[in-house]
Amino acid sequence: MRGESDNQTSLFSYVSLESRIPDHHPIRKIRAVVDKALAEMAPEFDAMYAASGRPSIPPEQLIRALLLQIFFTIRSERQLVERLDYDLMFRWFVGLGMDDPVWNHSTFSKNRDRLMRHNIDELLFEAIKKQAYAKKLMSREHFSVDGTLLEACALIKSFKPKDGSGDDDDGQNFHGQKRSNKTHESSTDPESRLFRKGKGKESKLYHMGHLLTENRNGLIVDTEVTAAGTRHEWDAGTTMLAGLGVRPGMTVGADKGYDTAEFVDGCRGLKITPHVAAKVSGGVVDGRTTLTQGYAISQIKRKRIEECFGWMKDIGLMRKLRHIGRAKVAWQFRFTAAAYNITRLKVLLA
Repeated sequence: MRGESDNQTSLFSYVSLESRIPDHHPIRKIRAVVDKALAEMAPEFDAMYAASGRPSIPPEQLIRALLLQIFFTIRSERQLVERLDYDLMFRWFVGLGMDDPVWNHSTFSKNRDRLMRHNIDELLFEAIKKQAYAKKLMSREHFSVDGTLLEACALIKSFKPKDGSGDDDDGQNFHGQKRSNKTHESSTDPESRLFRKGKGKESKLYHMGHLLTENRNGLIVDTEVTAAGTRHEWDAGTTMLAGLGVRPGMTVGADKGYDTAEFVDGCRGLKITPHVAAKVSGGVVDGRTTLTQGYAISQIKRKRIEECFGWMKDIGLMRKLRHIGRAKVAWQFRFTAAAYNITRLKVLLA
């Protein structure tokens, strides 16, 4: 017999959000990792707010929502709030009840400065790393380092003279005009820099993001954001390596761009063996390093860092930045790196 649709909606629902999420769904493993990290951060959350006054939106809910934005590649916070309103899985992950109202999208902007002041990105990143170290999923001796360009949230037309003289055509047509970072800067994002990837490539406004990964499972160990430039790669690499401490037999793999005296000597000064890809000519690394078995392994493992960059750009919305200023870009870059480590732990802890 043909069934008939009943347009009369039920007044009450007796099925909980918890029971609507399948037991085998990957989001449950992610939620377990995130909840453990947020529980460790609870004392810092207490210090962020006053002891009295009107209760705020729980910071745990804001962080879970921002993680969902990265996991599901949601382009804007307006779309995120819209999704939170009708998606029951999103409500369950964030911690909202089925009938709880969703906050306004401007809540994220108003609370971002508070989260930045208390280094919530770093605390979450370290809490996730702590879980990986506890399960011996991260190496403490062998690492890889690399950098990538992050396209700034600014148009090339905003790149104008620093003295305020302006162009005759108001930046519409700058062919034949000499422009450099010494004389010009972006009026939208002054901390971005004009840079190009290589010969024959167009120049754009960029920041540069740097990652330090370990070679056991390719998890991210540290992040840095600097101005775009080749020399900044070497400086950021040694800065991240300096924070690791000293252990016997430490190595770091890198591409040919790091085969310079500045980086190689800096690594050796930190008691770390530089396993950088050797240049055909003019390089610093010689056969004493390149002929070892460990060097060959590092050159294979170092390529896994590109998986981190690829995920952060394609899934984590870092290919075209949505924030202005290096401080906000650095915060978002580290937060996205923490999200990447969470997705990896979901698989490694299975």
